[in-house]
Amino acid sequence: MKYKNPIISGYNPDPSICRVGEDYYIVNSSFEFFPGVPVYHSKNLVNWELLGHCLVNEAQLFLHNCRPSGGVFAPTLRYHDGTFFMVTTNVSGRGNFIVHTTDIVRGWSNPVWIDQGGIDPSLLFDDDGSVYFVSTDLDENGETAIYLCRIDPFTGEILTGSMIISRGCGGRYAEGPHLYKWFGKYYLMLAEGGTEYGHMETIMRADSPYGPFEECPDNPILTHRNDMREEVYCTGHADMVEDQNGNWWLVCLGIRPCQEKTNRVLLHNLGRETFLAPVKWTKEGWPVVGEDGLIALEMDGPLPGEAVHPVNRDFCDNFSWESFYPQYNFLRNPMMKNYIRDTVNKELILRGTNITLNDIGSPTWLGVRQKGFYTISTVKVRITNAIQGMRAGLTTFYNDSYHYEIYLTRVLNTWKICLAKHIHDIFTVTSSVDIPMVEEIMLKMESDRTYYKFFYSLNGNDYIELGSGLVAGLCTEGTKSMTFTGTFIGLFAENGEAVFKDFAVKVLDY
Repeated sequence: MKYKNPIISGYNPDPSICRVGEDYYIVNSSFEFFPGVPVYHSKNLVNWELLGHCLVNEAQLFLHNCRPSGGVFAPTLRYHDGTFFMVTTNVSGRGNFIVHTTDIVRGWSNPVWIDQGGIDPSLLFDDDGSVYFVSTDLDENGETAIYLCRIDPFTGEILTGSMIISRGCGGRYAEGPHLYKWFGKYYLMLAEGGTEYGHMETIMRADSPYGPFEECPDNPILTHRNDMREEVYCTGHADMVEDQNGNWWLVCLGIRPCQEKTNRVLLHNLGRETFLAPVKWTKEGWPVVGEDGLIALEMDGPLPGEAVHPVNRDFCDNFSWESFYPQYNFLRNPMMKNYIRDTVNKELILRGTNITLNDIGSPTWLGVRQKGFYTISTVKVRITNAIQGMRAGLTTFYNDSYHYEIYLTRVLNTWKICLAKHIHDIFTVTSSVDIPMVEEIMLKMESDRTYYKFFYSLNGNDYIELGSGLVAGLCTEGTKSMTFTGTFIGLFAENGEAVFKDFAVKVLDY
């Protein structure tokens, strides 16, 4: 059956998958965004529903003063004996921890912390009752190594000393380890080469979880570093699962470059997304991923479960529901008193503080992942009590140093619509127009692979273009420090209160 990649679009990196009967679950990294670690559910591996998040309060997820692309790295999801376990790292907090639950929808436990350091932790529940904890860390010489210990997953207690079991298969930055028990052997799958354009996935096996490990003769089993189709790059950080029909599948991260066919550039703005590939096994017991290690935007495989239906990536919120939709994220630990859903009037009231989009803090901001290159976003906004210099509007946001926004403001006695951009250490208003005082302003943003374009309307029908910004200004490859996220489309208020109505994001890609 044919299906399209990515299966989870927009910024959803480092996927980990597990199966419970005929149900499949995926978790992804969340970094500085709150709540943390999204949980998706599917019956067929293609149509995924966002159920919620693993980390939903400050006791589970402390992100105050978290740097951009700090916070929560690379989770692993496993299911054992009626309980889900999610293990991950807060690199801006105490390190590696585990939460668990018997009901994903009802919520997760508080963290238990693991003294073994590093990042990208994973768990293996062995047949004899042992639980192995594996992570990537640096050895005494500063070299990357894979460490293993036995633990109690409910308390975090380490039961044996940590020891190095592998240094990878020759690629730099051996990380993302997943240890499995398949066919009577222990398989160790790793991401190597860095999560950029040299990314790859390798695998090895042994008779013991401690090794010694035999490398697959066909490594890497997944990489796009030499793929000339130039549609998918950076594939790696994978996890594997067997479906209820005995077929095997691999999920991994990858990126789609924001380039027109006539303009080859190695840039991406949507973030690392989740891709799916069928897996077959050789008679020697090694996995063959996709098209001999390649993944395509359209693939064919024996999908399990219910029939695949078209994926709808649109988002809309008329603020008639009391709770925030799970698609929303906030920056770091939000002050929820500044976010009021007025369901009677179908409005969202944002109380802006002096923390702005340019600050490493928690501005009054909420956003949804940009899930396609071609989008149209609209919202109505009004300012109820104008304060000089306050801003309220619509933004495309990567992090505090990379964002564009169209907003309503008041300067002296004049109302203005402005377009501002922040790239590197340059923040400036690039376009502005004086407007008469009206009850409500309609803001619109359109995106494609090259530009974000910004519009406003005074009557809700006739739009005037205010300006544009290059997509290249919000791409991971161009940031001033190493970053791992993607663009959001969001609403914000600063230094005053604003009211929003009818927020919608339409995705025009397939």
